[in-house]
Amino acid sequence: MFSTRIARTVHVAAIAAALTGAFVAAAAAQESTTAGKGDGKGRPDGIRGRQAVIKVSGEGRSTSAPDMAILQLSVVKDAKTAREALDANNKAMADVLSALKQAGIAERDLQTSGFSINPQYHYPPNNDGGNRPPELVGYQVVNGVGVRVRDLGQLGEILDKSVTLGVNQGGGIEFTNDKPDAVITEARKAAVADAINKAKVLAEAAGVSLGRVIEIAEQPSRPEPIPVVRSMAKEFAAADSVPMATGENAYNVTVNVTFAVNQ
Repeated sequence: MFSTRIARTVHVAAIAAALTGAFVAAAAAQESTTAGKGDGKGRPDGIRGRQAVIKVSGEGRSTSAPDMAILQLSVVKDAKTAREALDANNKAMADVLSALKQAGIAERDLQTSGFSINPQYHYPPNNDGGNRPPELVGYQVVNGVGVRVRDLGQLGEILDKSVTLGVNQGGGIEFTNDKPDAVITEARKAAVADAINKAKVLAEAAGVSLGRVIEIAEQPSRPEPIPVVRSMAKEFAAADSVPMATGENAYNVTVNVTFAVNQ
């Protein structure tokens, strides 16, 4: 009797498992059939509702005459001792800074850019293979200053006077704009307009119409001035000072724009 009950229980469990498997198989078949039908427009269900887009990059440029120059000037002095070299350098740099301030350069536009004291060695010839140590012959002191010149008409005169008073190393010069925001804004507008024109061409070629803007992103780098050559006849400083040509600066901006497509 007990064995018969066990057999019946096993039989019922087997039937239940079989029915469950049948239902699962039927549901899978139904799902497969539905997925194969697509959305009625030739697109499978996997991409039903996906927004068609056009992605382009636009580039814009705007130019402006610089209104400021940044100079890198250094005084270099050599002497037998570090003290002598430092004293000579200090005097020359003090004269240079005083002259720059008299020329109208504000304190905020003067900044020390580097300072060093370096021993100077003489290396004896080693033609006979001897191991001769280098000889200490003196010291060199270098003091550098960065100068922002906001009146470009004074630039040549400032350079000329600085060299006269002791500047004997440098030459680094950068023409820039104190407040380039307005110029960069124009470059941004030009970049977006360029992106729109490119997207319109692509949409027309594809036989679709351009939809709304989904995303605009500017490339993260801050636009920096790029020198542009232009007519320089009126850009040179006076003939009795260092001739300078300021030219123009160009600011470039790149944006990435995503547009929706109307089909």
